[in-house]
Amino acid sequence: MIKVKTREEIELMRESALVVSRTLGILAKEVKPGVSTLFLDKIAEEYIRSQDAIPGFLGLYDFPNTLCMSPNSQVVHGIPNDKPLKEGDIISIDCGALKNGFYGDHAFTFAVGEIKEETKKLLQATKESLYEGIRKLKAGNRVGDVGFAIQKYCEDRGYGVVRELVGHGLGKKMHEDPEMPNYGKRGRGKKLVNGMVVAIEPMINLGTHRIKQLSDGWTILTKDGKPSAHFEHNIAIVNGNPELLSTFQYIYKALGIENNEENEFRHTPLLI
Repeated sequence: MIKVKTREEIELMRESALVVSRTLGILAKEVKPGVSTLFLDKIAEEYIRSQDAIPGFLGLYDFPNTLCMSPNSQVVHGIPNDKPLKEGDIISIDCGALKNGFYGDHAFTFAVGEIKEETKKLLQATKESLYEGIRKLKAGNRVGDVGFAIQKYCEDRGYGVVRELVGHGLGKKMHEDPEMPNYGKRGRGKKLVNGMVVAIEPMINLGTHRIKQLSDGWTILTKDGKPSAHFEHNIAIVNGNPELLSTFQYIYKALGIENNEENEFRHTPLLI
């Protein structure tokens, strides 16, 4: 059952989302060769707690850390460790925070130094597919319209769209209805309504869409060992249209990048 949020609840959720956004912005400056994912995890936990928030993933379903850190062929749910990142890696950082009784949850895939051109294109296409999906998040559309947009954009470019892992509703629980697959058929699935808040999160592979799981019970990898990218935003439907609650602008500011990709989904000023 979809839990519709009031405008006041959506604003509280924006605060939760922005705790995560700022955390990712802080981490953006630290992602570089020689740094361990466990070090990044510690920075994230300390910052989230400093914001009167609680790490959203730590202890959730018994997950052991604050961040899901998934390098290279890891798709999602990687566990931070003391192995240093190296030049040419990519690293998906998925972060959650609980503040004011509501969750924020989003992700960004970072390049570690210089990466291969084909991997750059994968990251760009995955992020662009996220916005393709968000454009379809309108009242009266269906869940399948969002998934279809993401799937078509990525498969038209030869990438594999992970099936077994999906986006989700967001609220007082990390995972609420509806599930938001990154594939689907137009006009199918639950109807989108005003007041919905969801996490849309394409997980896109350079090769096959097939995946496997490590014996740790968490880490998901591509079956062919090729890289995977993961980008995620939190979005509400307000007055029939998608409104971003999260932002990548803290990341771009940290990296010295100017980017206006979010403008069409931003209906209230964002002060960075």
